[in-house]
Amino acid sequence: MTSRRLFLWQAINSQGELVPGESLAERKEQVYQLLIEQNLQPYQVARGKPVGRRQWRGEALTLFTRQLATLLQAGLPLMNALQLLAQQHQSAPWRCLLQEIGEHVAQGQPLSEVTAGYHDVFPPIYRQLITLGELTGNLDRCCQQLAQQQEEQQKLRKKVLKAIRYPLFICAVTILVSLLMLLMVLPEFASVYQSFDAPLPWFTQGLMNLSALLVSAGPYVLLAGALLAGGYWRCCHPHSRWRRREQRLCLRLPLIAQLIKGASLSQIFRTLHMTQQAGLTLLEGLDAALLSMENLFFRQALENIRQRLNQGLPLYQALAEQPLFPPLCQQLARVGEESGTLDTLLGKLASWHEQQTHELADALAQTLEPLLMLTIGIIVGGLVIAMYLPIFQLGTVLG
Repeated sequence: MTSRRLFLWQAINSQGELVPGESLAERKEQVYQLLIEQNLQPYQVARGKPVGRRQWRGEALTLFTRQLATLLQAGLPLMNALQLLAQQHQSAPWRCLLQEIGEHVAQGQPLSEVTAGYHDVFPPIYRQLITLGELTGNLDRCCQQLAQQQEEQQKLRKKVLKAIRYPLFICAVTILVSLLMLLMVLPEFASVYQSFDAPLPWFTQGLMNLSALLVSAGPYVLLAGALLAGGYWRCCHPHSRWRRREQRLCLRLPLIAQLIKGASLSQIFRTLHMTQQAGLTLLEGLDAALLSMENLFFRQALENIRQRLNQGLPLYQALAEQPLFPPLCQQLARVGEESGTLDTLLGKLASWHEQQTHELADALAQTLEPLLMLTIGIIVGGLVIAMYLPIFQLGTVLG
């Protein structure tokens, strides 16, 4: 699905009544055409609001999948379930989307084919499991599995992001407080120190020199940094070569690398476990995990594993060749293949990595919090001491 906008419109029906509505379209002309096809006379079409990818993924997608599974388990037909969700959804873009999906289904298209056309909304694994659910008559169960998988991934992703963002936020606050003191507070003290007509302590003099440098050259440095950061994000970041460099750096950072690896391994084995339980082949499960993986190094590892499986190697040997997969993955995969319980052991691997990542995220926050507080205290305390140190020596200067 290409990028579309949400248009709010008003039209006149055959009874001469003014009716409001909303539609997803790329251009305003498409909305006019849609209204005419519905025997409505367009009256006003507001400027379309862009609908980003975040509008579809995350909690919104999980909520829709869970609600659809619940309605199907209650015995409601698919068409009626989609219509009910479209009417009651709180989000206008989702109401339009579900209405479109319902129209396609009413025309005889399978739900799997319809969802495949909205690749910005539904991950690739949706088409695979929904296709299987349609063939076996267990669409409600497949939707429930998809909802559970999305919920677990979202919960783990939030935990990892929180563990990474917390120290970054504390560092940003520390830098901001330090800059405010250097740029606004210290210059006020400098005018007082000049009346002493005496040499200042080296610590205070050094901070005053730094403050003067920041006042004179700070705006230019800030502008240059913003331009460099914006240019890098716009020109370099979209290219896979630069993203590989960023991800390589993240995989080398202590603690952060363990969080990223744990989240990625959990996602891979959770997807493999779910596809195995649904009856898909191991290669099809690897394809689903490959398409849902954002980390380029894990994508490359999955591609290598898939190639080795095509060559006839068992899964545990293919995993052993990839350094991103720890020995525990190889051992449990070997036990699962030899005992015929691969799906169960893949689920245990996913749960183990999820638990380890949760514990590491909690431990990281508990460990960094006192260290960051100590660092903030040292920096702010040092600035305060530097500002008041000449006042402490005032008696000696006057003497």
